[in-house]
Amino acid sequence: MNTSFSTQAAFHWLKHRETAMTRLLSRFVRTESPSLDKAAVDRLGRIIAAEWKRRGARVTFLRQRDRGNHVRAAWDPRGGRTGRQILVLGHLDTVYEAGTLARTPFRLSKGRAWGPGAFDMKGGLVIALFAVDALAAADCLPAKRVVFLWTSDEEIGSGTSRVLIEREARRSDAVLVLEPALGPDGLVKTGRKGVGEFELIATGRAAHAGLNPEDGVNAVEEIARQIARFSRWNRARGGVTVSAGVIEGGTRSNVIPERARVLVDVRASRAADMRALDRQFRALRPILAGAKLQIRGGFNRPPMERKASAALFGVARNLAKDLGVPLGEAFVGGGSDGNFTAALGMPTLDGLGAVGDGAHSPRENIVIGKLAERAALLAGLLAAI
Repeated sequence: MNTSFSTQAAFHWLKHRETAMTRLLSRFVRTESPSLDKAAVDRLGRIIAAEWKRRGARVTFLRQRDRGNHVRAAWDPRGGRTGRQILVLGHLDTVYEAGTLARTPFRLSKGRAWGPGAFDMKGGLVIALFAVDALAAADCLPAKRVVFLWTSDEEIGSGTSRVLIEREARRSDAVLVLEPALGPDGLVKTGRKGVGEFELIATGRAAHAGLNPEDGVNAVEEIARQIARFSRWNRARGGVTVSAGVIEGGTRSNVIPERARVLVDVRASRAADMRALDRQFRALRPILAGAKLQIRGGFNRPPMERKASAALFGVARNLAKDLGVPLGEAFVGGGSDGNFTAALGMPTLDGLGAVGDGAHSPRENIVIGKLAERAALLAGLLAAI
């Protein structure tokens, strides 16, 4: 722990660089990076890498064939080869298709910066860079290596990055996640639900709906009955939600449908509930005589339970007090890459990114006046852990 670092002094230093932070955010947002556009994500990755190289980090591109390359920036300012490290997580990709910027351009208005990806999570990318600047300016550098891992596919399930995230997390004493904060007060996230998707496919038997319906087995009806069955598994107070989201089936109204499917969103607050829900889905059997049922999918992000975040939240809250800012916590239903690291038992604190609103919408924005505050908080955590 670096006791000589002043979070308050860092905040004042950063406040004078608010314009520079906004200018860099503008560059990041104006570099569109849709998850499924490798060339676009790689373009942003090269810009991010150049910023880290300017700060003396050792940058590696973790190359992917079909998705954008991940960017790993290792910051070891004392030049040591310590095996101890802190992991900072974030992502390059956004949910917006190419061309969105033309419809909702980057702009500054009413103390906010607006634009696709500004909040989720290019503001977090800016915060990380300036947190390092504040530490370097104070000549008060962390004793441990800090690894900044910027991934390319978080918004589409972290399919290529999960193994990298988990590998770095196992080497780390703590994981700090720069996903956006919650609400106008900038709550950090100390708990997240586990998230998954099941697909149920029913196969029946086609027949004429008027001449011989008794010879058919209605796959749509089978799916409807299954939805009624698993809908009873919802336990809102227990943090378990099961939601049918997409239903497909049938060809014509006068044909008993032979095939139907449903996609089901599942979420659970606790690992035990996640495992129980998985068992329930896999135990489903057909209801209609002659129907067949196939179950695919499952949970792709385990829950982030508060026990993984409690100690780090205590440190962050004390640092925020030095800034004269109350820091609250929140439990949220959405998942992030912090779910993976917390499930490994690694201390993980999420929601350390920008304060704003409108994620994944044309109203996406961040509060410019909070950038310095969040960067100072991150710098304080890097010095304290």
